[in-house]
Amino acid sequence: MKSRLYLSMVVLLIASFLAACAGSPGASSPEVTIRVGSKDFTEQFILGEMYAQALENAGFKVERKLNLGGTPVAQQALINNEIDLYPEYTGTGLLTVLKQPVVTDQDEVYRIVSEGYLEQFKLVWLDPAPMNNTQALAMTQAGSDSFGVKTFSDMAAKASELVMAGPPEFQEREDGLPGLKSVYGDFTLKEYKAVDPGLRYQALVNGEADVVVAFGTDGEISAFNLVLLQDDKGLFPPYQVAPVIRQDVLDANPQIGEVLNALSPKLTDAVMQRLNYEVSGNQREPADVAKEFLQQEGLIK
Repeated sequence: MKSRLYLSMVVLLIASFLAACAGSPGASSPEVTIRVGSKDFTEQFILGEMYAQALENAGFKVERKLNLGGTPVAQQALINNEIDLYPEYTGTGLLTVLKQPVVTDQDEVYRIVSEGYLEQFKLVWLDPAPMNNTQALAMTQAGSDSFGVKTFSDMAAKASELVMAGPPEFQEREDGLPGLKSVYGDFTLKEYKAVDPGLRYQALVNGEADVVVAFGTDGEISAFNLVLLQDDKGLFPPYQVAPVIRQDVLDANPQIGEVLNALSPKLTDAVMQRLNYEVSGNQREPADVAKEFLQQEGLIK
């Protein structure tokens, strides 16, 4: 009789322990598969891999759905429950998704997108990284010194002497040449060379252009020691990156927030420039670059 009672107590204790583990907010369930997406360019591949590997290290199963396409495709995949999270930029959320006017204060932009996404889409923005992948203009150090151009205002004043290289759509986009002219004056460039995005920096360093359309975390900026011109009148909003996740997934698995929020502070402009160039310049695989960085930072084993 005593042995049966003892056995019953052991079974009860085991059952209670398993129930407690299942209900623990810090525990990941082996049945949970997190679908990590990304857009279709180098930085997104690296970030998507970082998110996936960090979550796998925390015990989650991960399905990668990287290289989805542009912002509308990735955003719709979240809404359609085709992915659970992906890296997004605060400025993109503000302008492209929420269709809000430009705001230059990064804390205010984050507040607007956080509240807007939660209210409209039931999506949560996790912590943003310090990095700012804003649209930008860059010159070589020699070119910047020679023309005396350090800011967008300087560039506008010297525009008739400058050849700019960039993607074709920059000539038409509201945050491209039309936006520049509306804020910095109706200047006229010596020439605008519409080139494939992958050839922008080649045109600059080969002397075929004086100014190039850039993004703040492009690997070539640090690799070629380029000068990023200062947006002195605040045309572009901040573009900090953060994981955007479905609210229901985060509520069911709060450890996801803990894992990915530990990564965000590590992602500075200098770090992303270096990692991007490892892929775009040195032709390494995004998964390998992501793994090496996470291990160096002690975020995965």
